[in-house]
Amino acid sequence: MPANLTPEYKAAETAYRKAREPRERLECLREMLRTMPKHKGTDHLQAEVKTRIRELTEELAGPKKGGAHTGPVTVIRPEGAAQLALLGPPNSGKSALHARLTASSATVGPYPFTTRYPQPGMLPFEDIAFQIVDLPPVAHEHPVPWLAGALQPADGALLVVDLGDPDCIDQLTALHGILKDRRVTLTEHWAPAPRTHAGDDESVLDPFALVLPTLMLASKADRVPHLEEELQVWRELTGLRYPVLSVSAETGAGLGEVGPWLFRALGVVRVYTKAPGRPPDRDRPFTLRRGQTVRDVAALVHKDLAEALKYGRLWRGDEIHGLHVGRDHTVVDGDVIELHT
Repeated sequence: MPANLTPEYKAAETAYRKAREPRERLECLREMLRTMPKHKGTDHLQAEVKTRIRELTEELAGPKKGGAHTGPVTVIRPEGAAQLALLGPPNSGKSALHARLTASSATVGPYPFTTRYPQPGMLPFEDIAFQIVDLPPVAHEHPVPWLAGALQPADGALLVVDLGDPDCIDQLTALHGILKDRRVTLTEHWAPAPRTHAGDDESVLDPFALVLPTLMLASKADRVPHLEEELQVWRELTGLRYPVLSVSAETGAGLGEVGPWLFRALGVVRVYTKAPGRPPDRDRPFTLRRGQTVRDVAALVHKDLAEALKYGRLWRGDEIHGLHVGRDHTVVDGDVIELHT
């Protein structure tokens, strides 16, 4: 039976996909449920939305009164310019890379399944930082029921592969199968991903399917002779075409390329704000994406400011000084904006 989803529902679903904070996602889910047509064709979707609402409500409520024992956090709130999920099979060197990239104190060991719960850390790049979340290894022998939920806030994935491991192809095949079962797809395309359909009825779009742009990190590069040849063979056997950086947690080789690569691929734009008559705040830029506008900057400063915004004044390098610009003016990296209501 066709779902006949309303424009209001589709707008709420789009907002849900863009939302980064749990409370904002909860508001979008409630709006999705409110605007969804209630008939047999949406029964499954209604049930799933209600389940997500319950899970997010419990997450935001925190520990119940009198409950001394609570489970560990499985969803990390996004921070920094973007959140990247660190994925890989057992013993791929994932946690060692996380420790070197973020200077975290996560446990690193020469045995599988060292990481049991999400471990966040910040990868600095110039005057911003990317949040890297180390997740448990993805393997059939160690199922992680909350994996899809943990990936929900991510802007992309870093897939760690040890090309020196003779089982790496089988491990990656298993990893992709496990993710597929959880409606998660890794893609080599670092651009807005199309929504995917749920079931046989293509009129029902799956709001909970995830498509994550992925950068492959060929780990332990210092231990793999003829790495480029190994990589070429790996590509031919798997058919995968992820962009690749060769890295080593032990020597530090290639680690300095990760931040600049993410900055370019994600289209990060840094915007600095200033108050009238004062110099710009150069210590804390707001981070947006390529194509966003002055109004988007205002929304990052405060939600109400975006609604009250009348215009902005723009400073850009040595060329533009205090230019009057409208709310829909596109910002570029390094812009200084003065917001006026």
